[in-house]
Amino acid sequence: MRLFAILISITGLGAAQLAAQPLHHVTAETCQICHKEVFKQWQGSMHAQSTALKDPIHGTFYELVAGSPTEEGVKMKASGKYPVCLNCHAPNAAMDRKTKLDANPAYADGVNCIACHTLQNYNGIKSPDGKLQLGIKAYDISTSQLQGPGVHSNRGVEQLIAAADPFGGSGLADSAKPNPHLGEPVEMDGVQVPALPMMANPTQLKSNDACMGCHDMRPNGKGVPLCQTGDEYIASGSQVDCIACHMPINDGVADHSMGGGHDSAMLRRSVVFTVSGERKGDTIAATVTMANQQPHNLPTGAPFRNIHLKLSAYDSEGNVVWQNAEGHPAKSDPQAYLYYSLVDDEGKPAGPPVATKVGSDNRLKPFESRQLNYTIPADGVVLVRGELYYSLLWPGLVKRFTHLDKELTDPKLIASSEWQL
Repeated sequence: MRLFAILISITGLGAAQLAAQPLHHVTAETCQICHKEVFKQWQGSMHAQSTALKDPIHGTFYELVAGSPTEEGVKMKASGKYPVCLNCHAPNAAMDRKTKLDANPAYADGVNCIACHTLQNYNGIKSPDGKLQLGIKAYDISTSQLQGPGVHSNRGVEQLIAAADPFGGSGLADSAKPNPHLGEPVEMDGVQVPALPMMANPTQLKSNDACMGCHDMRPNGKGVPLCQTGDEYIASGSQVDCIACHMPINDGVADHSMGGGHDSAMLRRSVVFTVSGERKGDTIAATVTMANQQPHNLPTGAPFRNIHLKLSAYDSEGNVVWQNAEGHPAKSDPQAYLYYSLVDDEGKPAGPPVATKVGSDNRLKPFESRQLNYTIPADGVVLVRGELYYSLLWPGLVKRFTHLDKELTDPKLIASSEWQL
């Protein structure tokens, strides 16, 4: 019963309370009793780190626009309303209209198993009267049954056979396995697991409907588009859904790591990057090609994500004899800095909460292939190397948010290419 004691300790509930708790109070720790590998994948995902308690970047902005994630009754500073951020970043807390995220383990879970598997029907991010309804507000939420992708959720025949069998067997191969999704509490590895009935809902769980409530688009209070991956995807015309890339099948199970902008492997596969050149007299005509492999912009998601190019020429001893820019290329080589900028009424750079309009946007569009051309003095050059770096924050925010770990603020190399004479 050691695991049961751990479960009780985690939830803070007794056995009877555990069985009677609302569905959206069930924690990921409960699910991991049976779904151990999926739990490990989720635990390392940004969905598990989505709250202001666990994501330092989101936490920084949340403190600026709302307040402390450990206080109850927090309101948006600009509007005085319940923090809209929580509808996506802490959906279980938003279900209860709570803001103290450490008050319940399911709140601190962020986007956990229950948060996705209770989405019953997607209604779009605009209500019939045209108002935005973001995150859980965009869905009908099931409060009595989990929603499953299909195969193991269809149990009608099994239940009919079991009901007609005086010996209590269903006749199916997995009938002896404890399964709380059949509607009754079970004991698993010595742990009492509450009933978690599940219905098949592939329309919701196996399509973009599972993602769009949070990942379609999000404007700030002044109507300026911030996150807008869904709109970008729709504009691309792609017929490949989000899940195909972000939840690929691995060993027969959908990968719940759900890699994105914080995942170095996902970033490396996102772009085809090459450097080529041709010597022309005393110069080298170098061409850098960047091809976005994704059905949305690169970068996408939070508006402060950006990419920059470093192009260098080397002599035979490995010394740099030419560069496209000294340091960051934002000013000296703006074509090498791919970003989405937000500005105020005077056209000056502004943060997401206070921006009044979009400045410039030269990110790679879905499936776009772009060439950058450079003329390099050929004297002594034997090799030209290009490096593509991805950053989670604009350079200005890096200077401002000095409390953040360098793992979050340092640029990440996502592609490189070399051309030799």
